Parts: sequence; C-alpha cells; structure tokens
Amino acid sequence: MRRGLLFPALLLLAGCTFPSVPAGTQAPAPATSTPATSTPAGSATPTGAGSVTVSPVEGTAIGRPTPAPVQVTPKGYVDAPTGTGLSGYLDQRLRWSNCGGTAVCADVVAPLDYADPGAQALTLSLKKLPATAAPRLGTLFINPGGPGGSGKELVDSFSRTGLEQYDIVGWDPRGTGDSTPVRCYDSARADAMNDLDASPDTEQERTALLQATAEFADSCWEHSGDLLNHISTIETVRDLDLLRRLVDDDRLHFLGYSYGTQIGATYAELFPDKVGRVVLDAAVNISDDDAVIQAMGFDLALGNFAQWCGEEACVLGGSKDEVLATITGLWDDLESAPLAVGDRQLTQTHAVLGVAALLYSGRTAWPALVAYVQKALQHEGRPLLWAADQLNDRGDGGTYGSMFYAFPAISCLDDTTDRGVLAADREWVEDQQKAPIFGRYFGPDYGCALWPVRPAPALDIRGAGAAPIVVVGGTGDNATPYQQAVEMADQLESAVLVTYQGEGHGSFGGKSSCVDALVVAYLVKGTVPQDGVRCS
Repeated sequence: MRRGLLFPALLLLAGCTFPSVPAGTQAPAPATSTPATSTPAGSATPTGAGSVTVSPVEGTAIGRPTPAPVQVTPKGYVDAPTGTGLSGYLDQRLRWSNCGGTAVCADVVAPLDYADPGAQALTLSLKKLPATAAPRLGTLFINPGGPGGSGKELVDSFSRTGLEQYDIVGWDPRGTGDSTPVRCYDSARADAMNDLDASPDTEQERTALLQATAEFADSCWEHSGDLLNHISTIETVRDLDLLRRLVDDDRLHFLGYSYGTQIGATYAELFPDKVGRVVLDAAVNISDDDAVIQAMGFDLALGNFAQWCGEEACVLGGSKDEVLATITGLWDDLESAPLAVGDRQLTQTHAVLGVAALLYSGRTAWPALVAYVQKALQHEGRPLLWAADQLNDRGDGGTYGSMFYAFPAISCLDDTTDRGVLAADREWVEDQQKAPIFGRYFGPDYGCALWPVRPAPALDIRGAGAAPIVVVGGTGDNATPYQQAVEMADQLESAVLVTYQGEGHGSFGGKSSCVDALVVAYLVKGTVPQDGVRCS
C-alpha cells in the first residue's frame, strides 16, 4: 500500500487546542491555478552526502539503496533474557510505578527480531490508568495512530467515560517515544529539509528535494541501524500479543485510531483466535488498491470548510469557489514570497501543512482556520506556521518529537510497493487528477523510494475466524477518507461498519454521543452494533 506523504499526516489532532493567537516560536469548484505536473529530466545527480542517481528509464529507476552496515546501539537496546524462544520474555513481571496522578508506568523487553529472540532485545514502554469500577473487564489497549504516535500520551487525554471497568493501557510502539525510538539527524537539519518546496515545479527544486530526502534517510540509518529493519506493523502486533499475555488477558481488547486501525486489523489476521472486543476508528487502507488516496480526504474536508465559510459570508470569500481560490492563491503567493516569522519563514509548504493540520479537528477548528488564513493574508505568518509545526511534531523550542522520525521509518518499512523515484513522479501526476488541490501541493512521495531498508512482508488481511470487529468511519474525515472505512469493513470478515456523518479525523471520544454509546456498549457489554448504522 502507498502512504503518499512524508509527514505525520495520520496523527490524531482532535484533542489539539488551536489558540486565536499562538505563542511565538522560540525567538495558528477546484483551485483556480493549474496543477503542476512533474517532468523529470534525464537524470538528477546531486553531490555530497545523500547523493541520488535516477535513471532516465523508468523501468530501471534506482530505488531503495543498500547502505553499508553500521555499528550503532539505539537507546533502549538491552540484553535478551535467558530462556528458549519467547520463554524469557513471557517470564517477565510488569512492575508498575506511579508516573503522575493515578497513572502508573512500566517497561518490558521484546525481541528485536522475533525470528531470533535470543540475539537482541529492545524496550517497550507502557502507561496505565487502572480500572476504577467493578467488575474489572481486563485491559483495553489503545493507540492514537501515526504511525509513530505515543500511546502513553493518548492515555492522558483518552475519553474513558463508561469504560471505567477497564485498565486503560497505552504503549509507545517499537521505534517511537520511550520504546527504543528511531533516531535521525538533529532538529536544525530537519528544519532545513522542511523549509524546502515539497511540490517542486523546477528541476532545481526537485533535485534539492531528492537530495534532502536521501540525506534524511541516510541519517536515520547512521543513527538507528538495524532497528529500521524491525519496526514494521507486523512486529508491533507481535509486541501487542506479548503485552496481552503479560497482563494475563485471554483475548485482546483494543481501540485504535487511524494507523492504529492497521495495527488492530493486522492483529486480527495474525491472531484471530485471540481477538476480543476491537474497535478500529478512522480506518486506513489495508489493501493494495490506491483508488482512494489520502489527499482526496483533505480535498473533501477543505471543500466542506469552504462551503461553510462561503455560506457564512466569512472574510475569505462569499462562495465555496472564492474561499478555495483565496487559500490556494495565498499558497501560490508564498511560493515566491514567503513570510518572515522571526528567524523562520512561512513557506508555501508550511502554509499547506498549517491548513491541513486545522482540518483534523473538524468544525471546531473552522473559525481558527479562517483567522489563521486571514492573518497570513495580512502578512502575519506565525499562526499558520505554528499549526504546521503541530503536524510536523515540532515543539515551540524547535525540537522535533519522536513521531517526526518514526513516521517515515515505519511507513516505508510497511510500504511494499518499492517502485522508485520516477514512479513517485508519475504517481504525483495521478494524485493531482484524483485530488486537484492537496494532490498537487503535497508533492511527490520520494521518501520510501530512497529509504535504506527493504520493505517488510505483505499480508492479505482478512481476519478470518476473528470475533466481531467494529470499524468506525467519518464521512468528512480529512486524513483517512470514509471509503477506506467502508473497504476495511468489507475486507475484514467479521467486521461491522459504524458511520459518523461529520467532519474531522476520528469519531469516538466526545464528538458524537451516538458513536460513543455504540462503542461503549460494545466494549463493556459485547453488544455488536448493527452493520451500517449511521450517527451524527
């Protein structure tokens, strides 16, 4: 499956608060312009570290490189426990200790390579809110998506109303957060890469983007080494089953958002007899069919916003088409004239990501989106730059969080296409036909074409024999288009579909009382929703 973006676009931002004027960063019908197309030159050969060579013949395009071995010990590597196979790992005891309020935390070890569990172990980090009501129903594992989102952080904001009989446990998947994170180069170089034009319309811009992408990938290999080969969703699912056994649950109870739905669906394929009550909210594409791409969801969400804005006679335009023209016109102006924001700039790419970030929260963020775009039109770029930083996992102090690095590392290991740089150019042209706005401005996805490790094995995910699974999809979801939820519910043999008729990424947790009631009844009482039920 093709991811399509090299930034954490699946991060669940529904709980993010968008201030009317964010604090300063350390020192918030189709577009009228014609979508650009990429016409690669015969070859592009940047020099220096991260050099990339692209064949002029697509069939022989040079894709993922094979780097030289490196000797590196990532943070979180530990000696494997004694014992045969997984026996030493299963003999672990969870030692919970207070980590703030009523939460408790623990670390466990898991095999780096499940095919050779005695060779090397890594650390997994967990956070739990213990059950506060009886009878206790076991553990509900939760994941916020990403890939690369922190399950430990989700515990702090998770809506557990009605779920008090569960221990709520979030873990940072391998390669992320406190669980043996992927390391790459420093934040200054990450800033430099993110300042580049992500949708190049000259060969010079394309060459710069290719070189920067390759340098980033090289740095991840240099700092993380063989860890990059062992952070696939399949291995995360193996970890999840290990955790299930360590908390002494006969079956897995799980709620995953966005990429977390891929974790849950993959678990159903690998361990169907261990599936308990599983909810998959904001479903991703688990097939090889790329007919529906992520940019289509962003185009739909932006169009819905523009329709509302035009009807409300907002300052951005008196009709949907006028609002869209205002936003894309701003982006086009920033192409040649970025706005100074202290010692940084609001570039076209940052402005695109800033608008995208605000679409995650649906209608609640629409007034902020109006205000942030208006500020940029008035030559104040700080609000949109702040919003872009949230999507890029860049803190106010300028440091990037774990997700910025883990997102491409996990995505590219899971991406089995491996079609090369020129195929990425061709796919960008196809994306613009499917999604004329974001398909253009998101640019080509060179990240996986130049990633330094080969893809993990692919699975045909059906979940045959699993207990009923609840798939939830939102009709206005920007990051995971609704059709993906329909297709996941069809593909998983035991799944039922719950539809939320509304905006924003993810549905459970305070957005819809109807969705919340159905999910809680299922998780607590085992009451499976009627397939196809719709909520508002």
